[in-house]
Amino acid sequence: MNKKLKIDGIFAEALPVLNQIVEAGFEAYFVGGSVRDRLLNLEVNDVDIATSAQPHEIKEIFTRTVDVGIEHGTVMVLVEGVSYEITTFRTESTYKDFRRPDSVTFVRSLEEDLKRRDFTMNAIAMDAEGYIIDPFAGIKDLNAGIIRAVGNPHERFREDALRMMRAVRFSAQLDFEIEAETQVSIKENAPLLEKIAVERIQVEFEKLLTGTWHANGLAAMIQTRLYLYCPELANKKAALVSLIQDENKFEHVRQAWAFLLYKIDEYDPTDSFNARKFLKAWKLSNKLMDQAVMIFNALKQRVTNKILDEWEVFCLGKEFALETESLVQHLEEPPAFDKVVNIYEHLPIKEKDALALTGYDLMNATATKPGRWMSEAMEAALQAVVYAEIQNDKEEILTWLIEKNLIPGLNDE
Repeated sequence: MNKKLKIDGIFAEALPVLNQIVEAGFEAYFVGGSVRDRLLNLEVNDVDIATSAQPHEIKEIFTRTVDVGIEHGTVMVLVEGVSYEITTFRTESTYKDFRRPDSVTFVRSLEEDLKRRDFTMNAIAMDAEGYIIDPFAGIKDLNAGIIRAVGNPHERFREDALRMMRAVRFSAQLDFEIEAETQVSIKENAPLLEKIAVERIQVEFEKLLTGTWHANGLAAMIQTRLYLYCPELANKKAALVSLIQDENKFEHVRQAWAFLLYKIDEYDPTDSFNARKFLKAWKLSNKLMDQAVMIFNALKQRVTNKILDEWEVFCLGKEFALETESLVQHLEEPPAFDKVVNIYEHLPIKEKDALALTGYDLMNATATKPGRWMSEAMEAALQAVVYAEIQNDKEEILTWLIEKNLIPGLNDE
C-alpha cells in the first residue's frame, strides 16, 4: 500500500480546492516542494496543485481565476481571499534557450507530468486522502539524503540549466548529497549556466548562502565547477574554499553577501577588489547592495580595531551594528553584543536629524554661499556630538565649528 500522510495545516486549507476539481471529474494532486517538505517534516508555506483538467476547464470549475501562466497551463484560483496556482499535467518539447520549453503539450497522465520535473524528491504527489504517488523513488532518495535527477540528468539540465544551481542550493538547505551521475552531469553541463539570467542565478545563490549547510552547497559548486559561470566568481575560488570552513548560519542575506565580500577582499590577489562592482554584476537591488557594502566595511573596521566605536555604531544603527558583530563569530572570534548595545544606548543622539544644528543655521551664520563646506561642517559637528566632544546644543556646536575654522566668511551680525 502507498504511504499515507495526514492532511493537515496548509494542505487541509487547500483541500476544498482539490476536492472541487476531483468532484468535477478530473484528477488533482498536491505536488512538488510542498509534498517534499511535508515528508521531511519541514514547514510548508504554500502548496502547488497539478491536475488533469486543462486551463479552460479549471476556469469553468472556479468563479474567480487569473491567467498567470495559462500558455504553460497555470491558472491562479482565488478562494476566500487565498490564491492557489493550479497547473495542468503537461509534457514539454525541446529547450533551445536551456530555460523555457519551445512548446508544452497538456496530458491527462500524472506520471507523464512528474517525469519532466527536476529531481526525484520533487517528483512526488499526494492525493486528497493523503496517499503518496512516488513513481521515481523520491521517498527513498529523501530518506537517504540524496539529490538525484529524474531520468537522464543531461536531459533535465539541458531543459533548464538553472536546475544545476537548484541542486547545489538544495544541498545547502537540506544537507543532502548530490548523486554521482547527477553531479557528473552538472559538471559537464556547467557552461550552460551562462545562458540563464543573472537574476535567476542570484535567487538560487542567495538561498544557498543562507542555507544552514551553505558549506555543502559551496563545496558542490566548486566540485562541479558551477562557480566558474557565476558573475565575478571565476577567480574567487580561494575565497569560496575559505567560506566552506564556516559552519555558522547567516541570519540575513545581506550578512551573507557582506561576509562573501569580506572573504573575497581577504583573498583577492590583485588587491583591487571593488565590492560595489561585484554586487552590481549580481544585479542586487540598490537597497540590498548598500546594506551589504555598509556591513562589509564595518566588519573590516571591527576586525582591524577589535571593536565598533561610537561613530561606527551610530552610522550603522543598532540592528546593523549587531549584525556586523555577529559576523565576527564566522571568523571564530567572540562577539561583543553587550558592548555594542551599551554603546548604542549611551549615544548622545541616535540619528542625524537629532542634531541641534541645521543647514539653515549654518547659512545664517555665514556670508559664504552654500557648498561642499556645509556638508563637511555638518559631518564634523555630527561626529563631535556622537563622540561627546561637545554637547548637542546649537550655540555650542557653532562655537566649536568656528574654533575649528570649519565655517568660512562669518556674518558680523
